[in-house]
Amino acid sequence: MSRFDELKGIVEGVEEDMGKFYEKGNKAAGTRARKGLQNLRKLSQEVRLEIQDIKNNG
Repeated sequence: MSRFDELKGIVEGVEEDMGKFYEKGNKAAGTRARKGLQNLRKLSQEVRLEIQDIKNNG
């Protein structure tokens, strides 16, 4: 799975949980959404550094 597909998968999962949290008040979905957003942040940083490394070492 490519890095971009991984990012999209996390966003899709977070989207579902955020809908459950905001629309239905499901507190467990809020916890899952926060965890997913944290994973998104971590993976985004990894991808960002990977891109920077490729750019610099060309």
